Amino acid sequence: MNDVADDESASDAETEENADANGDTVDALESSDPDEVGPVTWIEQQPLPYPSDALEPYISKETVEQHWGIHQHIHVERLNGMIGGSEWEGMSLGQMMLSSFNEGREAPHPPFFHAAQIWNHDFYWRSMQPGGGSKPSERLLKFIKRDFGSYDGMIQQFMDAALTQFGSGWVWLSYKGSKLPHVNSRSPIPSDNYGRLVISKTPNAINPLVWGHSPLLAIDVWEHAYYLDYEDRRADYVSTFLEKLLSWETVESRLKKAVIRAIERDGHVSRKHVRKQLLAQGKSRIRARPQQANENARGQTSSQEKPLGV
Repeated sequence: MNDVADDESASDAETEENADANGDTVDALESSDPDEVGPVTWIEQQPLPYPSDALEPYISKETVEQHWGIHQHIHVERLNGMIGGSEWEGMSLGQMMLSSFNEGREAPHPPFFHAAQIWNHDFYWRSMQPGGGSKPSERLLKFIKRDFGSYDGMIQQFMDAALTQFGSGWVWLSYKGSKLPHVNSRSPIPSDNYGRLVISKTPNAINPLVWGHSPLLAIDVWEHAYYLDYEDRRADYVSTFLEKLLSWETVESRLKKAVIRAIERDGHVSRKHVRKQLLAQGKSRIRARPQQANENARGQTSSQEKPLGV
């Protein structure tokens, strides 16, 4: 296992330990796990994580008030008008979204569009922060370089996905685990990317949760998300989002939680087992050093011995 994978295992163990110590209860939006939300009888619109003018000058107060206050609110009202007395009543937002998706085999049931759009928007708002942008931490950069080759490579792939998403939709950075725990819908991401960061684009309201992935970052590329500020310059909106607004701290926090869930779900790997693996890997490297040194010494001696001439 290479150094990046070693760091991934160390990060998993450290994060799991911190979560246990702090009694960390992951909320539905940050965890991306719909099973962590209890039953509800009424969907309420979540407040913004910052004032409506906090993203200026990059996203205006007017855009936020129309986007969050009008467009998102319409989804909340229409969803609540559908679920009363139905089979969806009592489900959490995430459970409703996955149950109504129909595993992609046919058109989703009516609640899906509104449930998914509410979830997507709340996740999008929390993917940004005033004074965001900059660069990820060194630890997160290791994951990005492992899976995309470089930070610039990841940014370019994200930009390409955003600019080639025809019409309305979303672009996501997600952690792809090794199983699809909720549904069997076919993912467009190749299967050999398990346990990796992946970028995907989705039409309309679809999000990577329906493939069993853990979203880490989302950008809304529906026109109403940016038209007032950027008109039809989607590229300017996306690059500004990445350079000035993106919350890498939130992305890293989501990734840590996603890895822990994948460990618990797929292998039930304990902290003790992870530490044993790391210790064994360290011992193997230590044992290999003197053996390699001896081989190098023998090679040097052999090269110095020359046959005697007659």
